[in-house]
Amino acid sequence: MDLQLQPPATQCAVSGEPFAAGARVASHLVRVGAALEIVRYDVLEAHLEAFRPEGFVACRWVQPYKPRRSGENPDRALKLTAENLFVTLADPTTEPTPENTRLLQFLALMLERKKILRPRGASSDGLRQRYEHAKSKAMFEVPAGELTPEFFVAVQEQLSVLVGAPKVKETVAPAPAGEGSPPEESPAAAPA
Repeated sequence: MDLQLQPPATQCAVSGEPFAAGARVASHLVRVGAALEIVRYDVLEAHLEAFRPEGFVACRWVQPYKPRRSGENPDRALKLTAENLFVTLADPTTEPTPENTRLLQFLALMLERKKILRPRGASSDGLRQRYEHAKSKAMFEVPAGELTPEFFVAVQEQLSVLVGAPKVKETVAPAPAGEGSPPEESPAAAPA
């Protein structure tokens, strides 16, 4: 699952105020317009009350602003993969929301199946599952939850915002009996 997004903004989408290093910034992924385009909005936490996105908010996270370093590849930052989204949402500085927690649990399950994350058991209190990132060896804790049908329906709604609704296969209904022309008899089957 890959998405192409705008890079993190350098100023608030509400006030236009430039972000200072360490400022708390809320990032939103929003589906907008008839083309169902995914747009990223970055808003200073102090201006969240005034932020009214036009569209469906797929997910939101808050973290300290880090100015882009010189020499950093901006094209790589534009590509949002399931792995990047997981790392962003699992970051301890990101404040959890019910939507983010659900998406985080699903991404952990998906990345575990792809062998990007390795399960390392439950936390000592049993409220979180621990995962090790295969490449970086970083440890992540994801809130434990039940994978119910309702869980997957809610995740599907969130993912459809990010990657689009699933394509519906068109089926051709067979013509009802008695309509159309009758089948022709072959000359070999005709009585002699």
